[in-house]
Amino acid sequence: MARNEGKIQPHWWSKTFAGIIAGFLLSIGIVGIFAWLGPDGLTQPISEETRLWKTQFNMWVITPIWLTILSFVYLFRTGVQAWCWLGGLATLTIVIVACLRGLL
Repeated sequence: MARNEGKIQPHWWSKTFAGIIAGFLLSIGIVGIFAWLGPDGLTQPISEETRLWKTQFNMWVITPIWLTILSFVYLFRTGVQAWCWLGGLATLTIVIVACLRGLL
């Protein structure tokens, strides 16, 4: 039994749902931080064309980030560990976005 403690456990369902739900929220948080702190931010006066481009870019970059997180979720040892890490990081990024909205 001691040999299995260090190995990755096959908790497929919980890891998959962690990647789908918490990974999606994490990717939205990451993109939100980028939108607020990226080039021109969201508080700078920009043209309508630039605003449209920036909105489209932020919308489309969510998917590759989410799928990358979903791909690597199976490297967590257990499903609970995946939920804790991804859920904690998702919460942190969403709190950062909320703070940025209040500060800027």
